Amino acid sequence: MSDTTTNNRETLGFQAEVKQLLQLMIHSLYSNREIFLRELISNAADASDKLRFEALHNAALFENDSELNIRIAYDKAARTLTISDNGIGMSRDEVINNLGTIAKSGTREFFARLSGDQQKDANLIGQFGVGFYSAFIVADKVTVTTRRAGEKSDQGVRWESDGSGEFTIEMQDKAARGTEIVLHLREGQDDLLSGQKIRTIIRKYSDHIVQPIVMKKEEWKDGAQQMLDEDETVNKAFALWARAKSEISDEEYREFYKHVGHDFQDPLAWTHARVEGRQEYTQLLYIPSRAPFDMWERDAIHGVKLYVRRVFIMDDAEQLMPRYMRFVRGVVDSSDLPLNVSREILQESKDIESIRKGCTNKVLALLEDLAKSDAEKYAKFWGEFGRVLKEGIGEDQANKDKIAGLLRLASTHADTAEETVALADYVGRMKEGQDKIYYITADSFNAAKNSPHLEVFRKKGIEVLLLSDRVDEWVVTNLFEFQGKSLISVAKGGLDLGQLEDEAEKKEQENIANEMKELTDKIKSSLAERVKEVRVTHRLTESPACLVADEHDMSANLARLLKSAGQKAPVAQPILEINPKHPVVLRLKTEEKKFDDWVAVLFDQALLAEGGQLDDPASFVKRVNQLMLEMSGS
Repeated sequence: MSDTTTNNRETLGFQAEVKQLLQLMIHSLYSNREIFLRELISNAADASDKLRFEALHNAALFENDSELNIRIAYDKAARTLTISDNGIGMSRDEVINNLGTIAKSGTREFFARLSGDQQKDANLIGQFGVGFYSAFIVADKVTVTTRRAGEKSDQGVRWESDGSGEFTIEMQDKAARGTEIVLHLREGQDDLLSGQKIRTIIRKYSDHIVQPIVMKKEEWKDGAQQMLDEDETVNKAFALWARAKSEISDEEYREFYKHVGHDFQDPLAWTHARVEGRQEYTQLLYIPSRAPFDMWERDAIHGVKLYVRRVFIMDDAEQLMPRYMRFVRGVVDSSDLPLNVSREILQESKDIESIRKGCTNKVLALLEDLAKSDAEKYAKFWGEFGRVLKEGIGEDQANKDKIAGLLRLASTHADTAEETVALADYVGRMKEGQDKIYYITADSFNAAKNSPHLEVFRKKGIEVLLLSDRVDEWVVTNLFEFQGKSLISVAKGGLDLGQLEDEAEKKEQENIANEMKELTDKIKSSLAERVKEVRVTHRLTESPACLVADEHDMSANLARLLKSAGQKAPVAQPILEINPKHPVVLRLKTEEKKFDDWVAVLFDQALLAEGGQLDDPASFVKRVNQLMLEMSGS
């Protein structure tokens, strides 16, 4: 990585992704350039939080200075803006890792989704997080001097770059721990060399920061603003979540979310409450507007920040929320937990179980309220996080009914996958005499929508849920009923429409089955071990045949999902159902010479129609071609 070395000074190259991100930010985020100060102050606040946490176990890290703050200063003559903190600081290796590379999950997907449209990319960049590199939006050179708490004063590090592709790094004496960032402002950024402008930005974006943000006082003298040798705290410097809700504006809530969620966009919704009783804690929890890039990465850790009596303890405390709510961001501040609590202790703590339960209920209540009061916002939530919430059906038995009420699923009631329905609405539209909720699972919306299993349901006007997310198999395995109505797969077991069929229909079906028994036995003999059973069906009105899983067997779709994930699925023979009124089936009653070929094609077509794969596609094509030639008389 090193290009040149002079004495202890090295010139290093940025990681390729950093170069790309720098160019994107400078151009795409310039219209909202003020966010650079929010990001740098947020980083300084995080550094202070980390020092306070590490000092719980090693008080010497405070170095006789436990008053944490963030300082902002500007120099008109030098055209510089300086942000400094007395937080944890960085070592040489940390400087290289934090300021020269992006070690963030989802990086590859992030760059793949960039479109070249500045406005759209600005939203993506904000969602990805801009952090330290946002400094280059307004600066053509950035100098960082830092020393990690606990290291000697002659072991500071100086980092500098113009953002073009390289940076220099060298060891330098630094008496005080913490980090100082000097921005050498670009031409056209003169308004940032104003105390009034800087204070306005701080109060707009960073008023919620717990640490005092300090600047020199200023006064007007002889027509000019002059600095005084006296400090003032610009922000409220008080934990926002500890304030009464009536004292906090929506704008303050939104800006705090951007800090705690490391996001660029406003949150979709939030809930803020103080819980009292056996456990006392405050929760401020947010629903983001967009899913993070690493939502589906196994190794990614998602969670809320944990504080104990307003002292920061840890980021991403995943024990505070169930895994299916890993999209939630925010803060939990406990009055009862010990300051030295660890992740290991959290896993076994009864107090944490109580907090987790309370937080889960609050988020579910927030989502229920959103679903009732703002359908458009809830639809946006569902589009971003619906698949994650579905996981809760199997993970959270205590709240399964609440989660079921929040599900939004595609159905034959709508034309597209995006037009979803609530289970309560499905129940409200059920036909007279209908006592079941019908569904089908498939690997795509179109496969579900066009499945032959739906033919009789279309004929009778019965709504069917179309489930095509991978997680849907997990949902229906764990959700057996809703509001007293059983959930039934239209592709498993014998089809029982109950009171939706009259006695005359049932009698007719029984008679036809008896008439066709000789044919179904002959087909079973031809297919041998490929099928468990062959029977006449009344679920088909257009297709000649379909495959059905036995009632207690795994669905074909779930078996395919397990196979694609490299897992073994139990081998189960399907049931072949034939449509006794279809011309192809009627021909089989008189066909003798090519009977086995016709039956094989019938089975393979049914397998393809439900999304399965043929064991021998070439033989299928050969049979179809031969039968077509014979029918054409060639």
